[in-house]
Amino acid sequence: MTSQVDDLMKSGGMELDIVPVSGELNVGPQHPGSGHLRIFVKLNGDIIEDAEIDPGYVHRAVEKLGENRNYIHLIPLVERPAILDSVNMNLGYILAVEKILNVDVPERAQYLRSFAAEISRIASHLYGMGILAIFIGHSTGFMWGFGDREVWVQILEALTGARITNSYIIPGGVRRDLTPAIIEMTKKAIAFQRKKIKDWERIFLNNPNIKARLQDVGVMTREQAIEWGAAGPNLRGSGVYYDARKSEPYGAYSKLDFEIPVYKEGDGYARTLVRFEEIEQSLRILEQVIKDIPEGQILSDRFFKQIPPTRLKKWWEGQRRIVMPGYYASFRPPKGEAISRVEAGRGELVYYVVSDGSAKPYRLRMITPSYRSIYVMKNLLKGARYADLVSIYGSLDYFPPEADR
Repeated sequence: MTSQVDDLMKSGGMELDIVPVSGELNVGPQHPGSGHLRIFVKLNGDIIEDAEIDPGYVHRAVEKLGENRNYIHLIPLVERPAILDSVNMNLGYILAVEKILNVDVPERAQYLRSFAAEISRIASHLYGMGILAIFIGHSTGFMWGFGDREVWVQILEALTGARITNSYIIPGGVRRDLTPAIIEMTKKAIAFQRKKIKDWERIFLNNPNIKARLQDVGVMTREQAIEWGAAGPNLRGSGVYYDARKSEPYGAYSKLDFEIPVYKEGDGYARTLVRFEEIEQSLRILEQVIKDIPEGQILSDRFFKQIPPTRLKKWWEGQRRIVMPGYYASFRPPKGEAISRVEAGRGELVYYVVSDGSAKPYRLRMITPSYRSIYVMKNLLKGARYADLVSIYGSLDYFPPEADR
């Protein structure tokens, strides 16, 4: 290539045919760039001929550790693969355990589960959009995404007592009840977010530079999305109407009115629009929960009756909090197995739990939406320009720890 440039200079600027250089390139793994993911790219000029996705750099070993922890101690572990969507990670696991235990959940607790899950979904989408923004050079979108997310993290902190790994959902119910202060915080956050989404539309979604980076980039047809196993907004952005909250309702979703945004274009811009519209649907759900949540217990009577009266008086009657009974320390579910599915922030999350009658799961498996995005990303990168790699990656909202589990 150098000799060709030299010849061009000597010839006084005559046009020469320059053959594109083929090569191989490592992208990541580095935390402030690709995240804990290595992409081995084979290039022909600036065209990606092939891409090998190499995950596993932040393997948390949750599935194996699950065989050596009792059921309650596992709750903080299953939350960690997707720390910023911990409520949905927690909920999916508990639903599987509850099937084996055959325990009923009070209606108020079901509403509270959906309440916390939707706040977690909003926070997850804002995080993902912030990362997409900085990937394609929009630093304001990055700061807005993280700044807006903080509003919702503070509500989860007030509700659960923890900022990130909330460990809010337990077998038979939840740990804490809504308070008037949390309801007021949520109402203010809803008004704030609706106003801020209009700002997002003006400065980000309708920005011609953002459209140029996302429209007709990383196009995935409806048939490809189904064949490749896409999930969540990535699936719905390709025209597939599927959401676990509708197909197999859990929590209070069967009693709540909300829509499932679907776009048929299948490009990075469509996937982005789906996520922003899902934030609005989550705001609608939160408003309905606040308005319609029934009175009652937040923990199944089966476990609530085991709490000593002195603790009930101090914690439940005084602060509307549950002090977990000693039963939770090492309970032994009957032998059996269960599968659960929830619609997490990035898509369908599936748990498979096997009990052998001991205090620890015999097997725990979790299929996360980001794990399913690995194959999607590999296929979308083939034939794309190298400059579009970050656009495709960011539009998929892939989170490496969630894939590694």
